[in-house]
Amino acid sequence: MNRTLLIALSTVVVILLTGCSPNAESPAGSAAADSKPMAQPAREAAKRQMEERDAAMPEPLAEAKPQPAPPPPASPALAPQRQAVSVERAKAAGEAGRVAQFSNFVGQGRLDALRAPSEPTDREQYAHQEDNPVKRAAEQPVSTFSIDVDTGAYANVRRFLNEGRLPPQDAVRVEELINYFDYDYPLPEGRQPPFRVSTELAPTPWNPKTLLLAIGVKGYDLPKTQLPPANLVFLIDVSGSMNSPDKIGLLKPALKLLVRQLRPEDKVAIAVYAGAAGMVLEPTPGDQKAKIESALDRLSAGGSTNGGAGIQLAYNLVREGFVDGGINRVILATDGDFNVGTVNFEALKDLVETQRKSGVALTTLGFGTGNYNDQLMEQLADAGNGNYAYIDTLQEANKALVEQMSATLLTIAKDVKIQIEFNPAQVEEYRLIGYENRMLRREDFSNDAVDAGDIGAGHTVTALYEIALKDSGGALTEPLRYGQPATDATPHGDEIAFLRLRYKQPDSEVSQLLEWPIQRDQMIGSWREASERFRFAAAVAGFGQKLRGGRYTGSFSYDKVLALARDARGADPFGYRSEFLTLVGLTRSLDPGQSGRQAQMLR
Repeated sequence: MNRTLLIALSTVVVILLTGCSPNAESPAGSAAADSKPMAQPAREAAKRQMEERDAAMPEPLAEAKPQPAPPPPASPALAPQRQAVSVERAKAAGEAGRVAQFSNFVGQGRLDALRAPSEPTDREQYAHQEDNPVKRAAEQPVSTFSIDVDTGAYANVRRFLNEGRLPPQDAVRVEELINYFDYDYPLPEGRQPPFRVSTELAPTPWNPKTLLLAIGVKGYDLPKTQLPPANLVFLIDVSGSMNSPDKIGLLKPALKLLVRQLRPEDKVAIAVYAGAAGMVLEPTPGDQKAKIESALDRLSAGGSTNGGAGIQLAYNLVREGFVDGGINRVILATDGDFNVGTVNFEALKDLVETQRKSGVALTTLGFGTGNYNDQLMEQLADAGNGNYAYIDTLQEANKALVEQMSATLLTIAKDVKIQIEFNPAQVEEYRLIGYENRMLRREDFSNDAVDAGDIGAGHTVTALYEIALKDSGGALTEPLRYGQPATDATPHGDEIAFLRLRYKQPDSEVSQLLEWPIQRDQMIGSWREASERFRFAAAVAGFGQKLRGGRYTGSFSYDKVLALARDARGADPFGYRSEFLTLVGLTRSLDPGQSGRQAQMLR
């Protein structure tokens, strides 16, 4: 191969030295077109020089043995042009055979393959989380976590699938997939407490030896017309990384959807940041929609990204117009690619945590691909007592900012924590599905200084535990040899678990406690007899776990996910559940090794 390349390059050198063609331009440029043809003695001398060089070559190129196929060319669009130029020069020099070999070498892109690879364009960032482990009730009977109302992971996963690729496992937060959907839980009878808790217990669709315990929380709803006055600041990233149709191009019409819902008593200001931060619209009443939309239309992207300065400015603007008893919120719209100023992840979280103490909440809206920082967007919203949504389409913006406007803007309960204690006399093992980055220590449950998630008006939160009862054959771990044997929990022997929930009123720093026992007689004999909401939530949970590798779902295939979800689709006024069915079918095609087409379907 090296010998062939050396001979080919020598041929090109000869061609260049001999002028390549009678019509070739001289070094003087186009003036050479008027020069006389090469004299006959000069042409003969050049020919003799070529023959002497050829005689010195031990093996002609034309007789070179075929080489293995090379890697695909790095720049295939250049190959035909190079090939045409090389062949033309070869014909002029009478060396068509030799240069055909050289042209083949270049045309196959072997030289291009030697070039250094270009800088990767996909720099998206996701926090790594291991799946929650299985725990034995006799050893660790208590599980504590913060609720989560974010839905950004679902829309982001949808974006990956619609691009024709599977999402990274760390992009899949199963609880956010489950909580993307409304499950029609019963509403609370009043506003004290501000939500109602429902539980359901039935066999697990992917493991007949275990049970799923579903915990559903539904906040009281409030029509948009009854919302308190809103004091909003749109904090918009206009740095160079936002200059694309799926970023600044989608951001403008998305925020206009929210603007069109505002009332005269509401007000909105617009702050932007790139290398520096500034205000582009002073606080403006909600009925001056043309003025607000015009300010959005004038935005353009360019420069570096000083997100920390922008966050500080936005909070200052909200505090200046603070409305007692109203909605005071920063809405941050960005790809999360902060690269100047305060860029340290923990420093940005500390900044937001400090600001939330002033009573100002933070909603984060994520946009774009390639450099998207999902970890930052999700964690900033958590630190800011807010919520996180990923906007991949205008329809998603409509869902988050119009259909769920009350839930997005109005907090009805804050620092909501769930703790469940499993009865070792009844339960062998358990594991919480999702909420990996929301886990709390046992003592955090009663510590009002520990922050937790908030619930908005009309919000739905669902949590699923997979549990193995005693002697069910579903346990995955062995009991400790020297552990104390479980004793009957008399007088609570029929209880599988005990559920506790703590929350604070939005204007209070003292939590309130709610408690419910979960009885064994609540168990439904077959998952087919469970409610539609239970079955659909189980389908979404199975789908999310499979996207994360399916460590605990066994042979539960995408076909089975699809069948379970289709049977439990129920009322679907906005088409979100139907879209889920489409995504499962698409995933089955993208991941044929996991499709389970040959697996036994649900019976």
